[in-house]
Amino acid sequence: MLSKGVGLFPTEPVGAMRDYVHLAESLGYDNVWIGDSQNIWRESSTVLGAAAVGTERIVFGTGVTNAVTRHPSVLASSWATLAEYTGNRVVLGIGTGDSSLRTMGLKPQKLAELEASIGELRELFARNTVTEPDSGAGYHLNYLSEPARIPVYIAASAPKILKLSGRIADGVIVLVGTAPEFIEGALRTIEEGAKESGRTLADLRIVLWTPTAIDTDRTRARDLVRAHVSRVCIRPLPAPIDPELEAEVNRIRESYDYYHHMDTEAAHADLVPDELVDLFALAGTPEECLKRLRDIESLGVDQVSIVPFVRPGESRAGTIRTFAGLVDQL
Repeated sequence: MLSKGVGLFPTEPVGAMRDYVHLAESLGYDNVWIGDSQNIWRESSTVLGAAAVGTERIVFGTGVTNAVTRHPSVLASSWATLAEYTGNRVVLGIGTGDSSLRTMGLKPQKLAELEASIGELRELFARNTVTEPDSGAGYHLNYLSEPARIPVYIAASAPKILKLSGRIADGVIVLVGTAPEFIEGALRTIEEGAKESGRTLADLRIVLWTPTAIDTDRTRARDLVRAHVSRVCIRPLPAPIDPELEAEVNRIRESYDYYHHMDTEAAHADLVPDELVDLFALAGTPEECLKRLRDIESLGVDQVSIVPFVRPGESRAGTIRTFAGLVDQL
């Protein structure tokens, strides 16, 4: 059965974020993923800690963090602490770094650097000592009395990082859109990486991350997700697309503003045509979204994690409820 997750970006006060998490748990969501981008959203570690209070079942993750703005020692300590508090209901979602770095003019990690950072995190979780490359000093988590069991999921869209994820990650947060051919292509690439480490696709958990707006008005739903679709488009695409759409994608890349990352009112959102929305989002009427979910379920994805988009000032609770109802119909 397809499980359900929700990605939440801390654009609202901590209390509102906590309420969304508790609502999601009451509706049977398996995971909540909190965005981490310090210059445009509220502090993710504070949101995670506050939201965990009073929960019993839902699993907490980042969607996603990085090992540049957050030194591996900080990441390891944060997640070991959250794991201790929640009874190991945690998943560390990590990537090369996106808006959290680009808003400061910094570049994302190279894949080899990401792999090294994940190795360091796992050593720290295992109560081992890691060497700081600049100083040569060794450090470890001194308070851990036993190893911390924290799965590491990599956020991936381009072929090289999808393959790396298959080789080293416990799970993959896949951001390639909702078109079946894109998802199938991503899964094949992940499986290639898994084989390099003696594993199969069944050894990893696959989370499909998708911008979502569900409304009886199809046009209104599509308009709400265009900003997130533009974010997907500025990365290497998972499969060839029509040359005319490729030209649209190039225009989006040239105008993308990271300080309006995921902002429904962003100027770059206006450049996204309906054809791209249909390829990269779950947006439309409930009936249309249910049909797309059935297509996705047949592909072997473990979880669909929605990023609910609404108009400024509106609550995301309605979308969280509606999506839960659709999954229950599968």
